[in-house]
Amino acid sequence: MNLASMWESVADHLGDTVALIHGDQRRTYREFDDRASRLASAFAAHGVGPGAKVAMYLFNANEYLETSFAAMKLRAVPVNVNYRYLTDELRYLIENSDAEVLVYHGALADRVAAVRAELPRLKLLVQVVTDPADDVPLLPGAFGYEALVAAATPAPRIERTADERVFLYTGGTTGLPKGVMWSHGQLFKQFAQGYMAIGGETPTTVEGVGQTAKQMRDMGVSGPQMAAAPLMHGMAWFTSMSRLMTGGTVVSLTNRSFDAHELWQLVQEHGITMCVIVGDAFARPMVRALEEAEARGKAYDLSSLMVMVSGGVMWTAPFKKAFLDRGVGMLMDGLGSSEATGIGMMIHTPGTDPTTAKFMLNPGTRVVTEDGRDVVPGSGEIGLLAVTGALPDGYYKDEAKSAATFKDIGGVRYAIPGDWARIEADGSLTLLGRGSVCINTGGEKVFPEEVEEVVKLHPSIGDCIVVGVPDEKWGEAITAVVQAAPGARVEPAVLAAFIKDKLAAYKAPKHVVVVDKVVRSPAGKADYRWAKETAVARVGGRG
Repeated sequence: MNLASMWESVADHLGDTVALIHGDQRRTYREFDDRASRLASAFAAHGVGPGAKVAMYLFNANEYLETSFAAMKLRAVPVNVNYRYLTDELRYLIENSDAEVLVYHGALADRVAAVRAELPRLKLLVQVVTDPADDVPLLPGAFGYEALVAAATPAPRIERTADERVFLYTGGTTGLPKGVMWSHGQLFKQFAQGYMAIGGETPTTVEGVGQTAKQMRDMGVSGPQMAAAPLMHGMAWFTSMSRLMTGGTVVSLTNRSFDAHELWQLVQEHGITMCVIVGDAFARPMVRALEEAEARGKAYDLSSLMVMVSGGVMWTAPFKKAFLDRGVGMLMDGLGSSEATGIGMMIHTPGTDPTTAKFMLNPGTRVVTEDGRDVVPGSGEIGLLAVTGALPDGYYKDEAKSAATFKDIGGVRYAIPGDWARIEADGSLTLLGRGSVCINTGGEKVFPEEVEEVVKLHPSIGDCIVVGVPDEKWGEAITAVVQAAPGARVEPAVLAAFIKDKLAAYKAPKHVVVVDKVVRSPAGKADYRWAKETAVARVGGRG
């Protein structure tokens, strides 16, 4: 069950159906397959073959998924690259991934030029133009994407296996990015959740995938999908690949910084049925845009939107309620990470009371202590999330990190990415946060996400990241780095009183640092390194 072979089968059954939409550009499944085949042929002419790494340093564009498809057609490995990376980060990731091809937008050409001479493994540079800012001279030795596609003949279809890989590089907000190695077979197991819409029966052959995609399209259960996060983020990339496997249409945002009004306009225009977000970083501006449109007397039409899916960061109850109140049919709050998807899920529908950071455990998930014991439900004890089932092969070129994350418990392989949680008496799971950013203050462990959730409830707060700074008395002093809500003014004393009314005193921030803008990744994940550096620079090591 290889993704490239499955997409070819879908293209055979849904040739004239639109697969990709980006702005005015539309690609049918037949065009998607043909363009990816031609690009694969061009790659092969430059020595790219099985196992070669193809890095994608791209903004949103149809070319993102075409390049992924082209690499997979050759049994090569597509690699996501954060388009925010500057020269040092770009050099590191290209070198660490052993990339032989770099496909990049022209607007990023200056960064590529700055590191090209230090990356001798690169065989091929391919420059993409989808915006006037991209229309810059080709770098020496580089090729234009469209010219390569136009000049090449389609690559022949070949036999492939489920063992080919996709590399998903983590954001690196708490350390250097790591390449998570997902095999096609394990990804297919994850993507097979998309078949729940037709009862959950999973095709067992490549031909069956194409037939089922046509069936789902004919039934109207595999409609247009859009991700709020950019395609280079794992949540957006993987859900888009999954939607193509089931015959849907992937719509991508055109603005290179998130514009919630654009998102809602596209929901209306294309009848989007599923929208994928990454927690409050997207939910907050999306709700604000809805309110602004309503205030103008021109509310957006959300009637097509059957499902909203979130994962990766906190999606708090007030923002869930705002979508439910406007008629979104179902909210799916998923718990997972780059190396451990499908840990838990919470589903809310209109009329239900939404919650924050509470999930029902999926089969194969446990909460275990550091010595391997299962946490007893309702005991109040905390433990580490461990999940088995569809798992990646490990981290590329990092055996130590792989051994620390993927462990054998009772003869079964589990992923333990470092998230702490407790199991309540009713069997539900309360997520506490990632241990790598846990704050040790006065001998107590405090998880930033829990504090951030409360801070962001105050009406003066637009965004917040919580970190610990060195402190003589407490070891680490909890510090909230906050951004004011539009038109609001943050008063630290008022905020402190508000927080202490909702949290144990030791969890309340001892410092509040106000910044113009809280820094997050394009996918909305907190940049804890930036927040800590900012907090230390402001408050130092005061006791």
